[in-house]
Amino acid sequence: MRTLLIYPEFPKTFWSYEKILELVNRKVLLPPLGMVTVAALLPQQWPMKLVDRNVREVTEDEWTWAELVVISGMIVQKDDMAAQIARAKARGLPVAVGGPFASSTPDAPELDLADFKVLDEGEITLPLFIEAIERGERSGRFNAGGEKPDVTGTPIPRFDLLEMEAYSEMSVQFSRGCPFQCEFCDIIVLYGRKPRTKEPDQLIAELQRLYDLGWRRSVFLVDDNFIGNKRNVKRLLPALKQWQIEHGYPFSFATEASVDLAADEDLMQMMVECRFESVFLGIETPDEASLETAGKRQNTRSSLDESVDRITSYGLRVMAGFIIGFDGEKQGAGDRIVDFVTRTGIPHAMMGMLQALPNTALWHRLEREGRLIQDSAAAKGVNQTNLLNFVPTRPIRDIANEYVEAFSRLYEPNAYIDRVYHYFLKLPPQKYREFLIPDKRSGQKGTSWVDIRALGIIVWRQGFRRDTRWRFWKALYGMARHNPQRFTGFISILAHNEHFLEYRSIVRREIEAQLALLPPEPPKPSSKPAPELVSA
Repeated sequence: MRTLLIYPEFPKTFWSYEKILELVNRKVLLPPLGMVTVAALLPQQWPMKLVDRNVREVTEDEWTWAELVVISGMIVQKDDMAAQIARAKARGLPVAVGGPFASSTPDAPELDLADFKVLDEGEITLPLFIEAIERGERSGRFNAGGEKPDVTGTPIPRFDLLEMEAYSEMSVQFSRGCPFQCEFCDIIVLYGRKPRTKEPDQLIAELQRLYDLGWRRSVFLVDDNFIGNKRNVKRLLPALKQWQIEHGYPFSFATEASVDLAADEDLMQMMVECRFESVFLGIETPDEASLETAGKRQNTRSSLDESVDRITSYGLRVMAGFIIGFDGEKQGAGDRIVDFVTRTGIPHAMMGMLQALPNTALWHRLEREGRLIQDSAAAKGVNQTNLLNFVPTRPIRDIANEYVEAFSRLYEPNAYIDRVYHYFLKLPPQKYREFLIPDKRSGQKGTSWVDIRALGIIVWRQGFRRDTRWRFWKALYGMARHNPQRFTGFISILAHNEHFLEYRSIVRREIEAQLALLPPEPPKPSSKPAPELVSA
């Protein structure tokens, strides 16, 4: 059966990085790992094509070729998901949908036209779907009934279906699930609290496949908590280190982890020896009371400042996520996040207003309390440009305005240069040489003209055209003098503010537009004493 796999379009987000990707002739940060994993789980005799709509449109020839359309995506992609389902149905094609959005909200109106709903994890439900197709059935819903698959049987994703040159990084997955109980997190709803991991040789085989396909850049391990099962991670890392040595360290790695990584020195050292260069931490807030409210008690067991500094000291560049809008949160939460980020120097601080995701503990609690806003503009998905999708415990305008101002301050260009500079001075010297990508025409390794052009644009914009010029040149001189091994990486992270400079304006514009649509708040009661009645 000729199968067309379609990955829906993302709106602009913190991670979309359009302005940076344009500089290096890439279109998207990461590929749709879920889709190429689904492709590997489908019958391999079925001819397949994959179109990532973040890379390009589906062509008419591809629509005509297809006998079955498979679509998967996250909640933030739901609008385009609905559009692609409608386009397929207008052509009389059967449509199967799956992935996080369908699994968490299978009855969402955006999915009404789909013929098949293949929910939960594909290792269990895709075989049920395939059997139904082979029986000639034209519709169906397949779920795992709470069962979680053993991922040691998951095949190597079909990376060959990707237009690999469109992506800045590749992605692989080692584990699913997380042991913690954060109230707002849907990972434990979708994948459970018992982290399941692949075998080390499975992940090595996936990396070898990428290597054989010619990949020589960064690889992101998309695990929501890479260290959720520390024992198995420590089984993986020696094998990964050996593979890197044998192949000349062709990849650098990034991943996500819980803050307790800082307490395991052996684990951090092993990661660095494998060429892990950055890690994303869900810090959420420096307010301990809010962390308690959210059930994120693992972030209260040690100083967050010290944890960030300790991870940084091993050479792992910290990225982090922050949230504003927790119940009981006190005024000034945005300022406290800015102060924390400035203190620790974290270059990439993703920030957003709290969203209640379907079927999370937070969702169910707010539903019981009658505080969910499920049918409003605020319920359109999870993005940094959305208001909260519930009634908060303090005025929503206060939260939104604090958020907009905090985000704007974090990515004010001069403040960003200062923060990145001071952070990179804390990083130990880079152990590994930067990537040397073979030139396709000559076969020789060296800096490409694309890199040179990108560097020239950054130098012109930040070093001459804008009012950042003084800080830019001072920071470059300081980095060349005090930590020259980090100079190339430093320039790369400075370049990211090309994206944030635009995105901070998008955040302000879209949040203010949503606030303008809200009904006026009732007047606050006067604090003045009521006048005394004067009798005649």
